[in-house]
Amino acid sequence: MADKRDYYEVLGVSKSASEDEIKKAYRKKAKEYHPDLHPGDAEAEAKFKEANEAYEVLSDSQKKARYDQFGHAGVDPNYGAGGGGYGGGFGGGFDFGDLGDIFGSFFGGGFGGGRQSNPNAPRRGEDVQARVTISFEEAAKGCKRTVDINRVDTCTECGGSGAKSGTSPKTCPDCGGRGYVNVQQRTAFGVIQTQKSCPKCQGQGKVIENPCAKCRGTGRTSNRASVEVNIPAGIDDRQVFNVSGAGNAGVNGGPKGDLRVAVFVRPHPYFERDGYNVWLEQRVSYPQAVLGDTLRIQTLDGDVKFDLPAGTQSGAVFNLKGRGIQVLNGRGRGDQLVRVIVDVPKNLTQRQKEILVEFEKELGVKRGAPVGNGKEGFFDKFKNKK
Repeated sequence: MADKRDYYEVLGVSKSASEDEIKKAYRKKAKEYHPDLHPGDAEAEAKFKEANEAYEVLSDSQKKARYDQFGHAGVDPNYGAGGGGYGGGFGGGFDFGDLGDIFGSFFGGGFGGGRQSNPNAPRRGEDVQARVTISFEEAAKGCKRTVDINRVDTCTECGGSGAKSGTSPKTCPDCGGRGYVNVQQRTAFGVIQTQKSCPKCQGQGKVIENPCAKCRGTGRTSNRASVEVNIPAGIDDRQVFNVSGAGNAGVNGGPKGDLRVAVFVRPHPYFERDGYNVWLEQRVSYPQAVLGDTLRIQTLDGDVKFDLPAGTQSGAVFNLKGRGIQVLNGRGRGDQLVRVIVDVPKNLTQRQKEILVEFEKELGVKRGAPVGNGKEGFFDKFKNKK
């Protein structure tokens, strides 16, 4: 672990790099070392994974702050991370002390609700949060992931009663199980009666004379749990989905809370998401644009054949129907939009230049003539002569 490279060095950016600069640097590295371009190359695969790891940290403001302060120890528990029990990493859980900061933009603040009028009434458990980072393709098609969380479960020793095995809680004799007592106070205006939490049972309405040794009378224990979640197809970066009943155990027989999973999607080296559509820039040669060609276009479902029309202009957009992203919790898919970029040849040989000059003369194009004045374009002339 000691030879792990600095994340900024991995992506080739400075510490002051903006979020957009970090994203662009990652896309460049991911494209350079993508496994599809280097099949069977272990070194390229290792560098691709290294770039992914660096991006997962530097693209997250909380992790980036920890990394800037503590280095790898702030984001990798194998380094004996500082920061108070942080259990981050990739696809892992988080210390509950940090959840308010990490998920403030996703989840609307604190947990729980108001005090129940009946202290012995069933109460729903609190929600638990987790985050997971997935690839562009996994977000488009859905996937399964296992997340590690800290959550509160019903004590297995006492079954949630809080009392030692073989015993049971008793109704508080002072408040009669209400959880509060009436207090009378004599004032200049007469006797005023108020209510306060019962001091004997601390507002619980019951007394445990022999507490359970495992949960210390609370009826619940804090545990580390691994939960397999189904990430729905079509989910977007920084969206949140619920896993019902996977949160903290309820009180007094109440239902469990939910697990709320925030999803972070790594950018793809080739594709750009636009709603449920996908954009792809396809570079073609000058002769291919002029003469047309049968291309192999990369899609989320693999390569497909596409007949490029003769005379295609640079910047032209073609629509591959239904090749986009699955609609989240719905039916159908978006489209893939392919923008054609024509590569203009450089460093031509003398013979190549002569051929182009002859070609220009054949088309009747005058050198120095203005372009884009509403008349026929260069490729239009070619098509009209066919």
